[in-house]
Amino acid sequence: MGVADQTKDTFLELKRKKVYRYVIYRIDEKKREVVVEKTGAPAETYDDFAASLPETDCRYAVYDFDFVTSENCQKSKIFFIAW
Repeated sequence: MGVADQTKDTFLELKRKKVYRYVIYRIDEKKREVVVEKTGAPAETYDDFAASLPETDCRYAVYDFDFVTSENCQKSKIFFIAW
């Protein structure tokens, strides 16, 4: 199973440039590789992300979660999700 170049580039844009809130990936059976299915704008919420996932099909995703610590520091963590 391969990974499309766009898949890697899109993840790096989420990680380094904060261009996306989330990226949803799917497996393209014909090409036998992981491809980008959908991206979410930085203003989108977790609920928007969850609504984008199919109810009866598998997906992989990364989500950039922003939060404030108990010390009042703005932080961000990227989660990998197998759906």
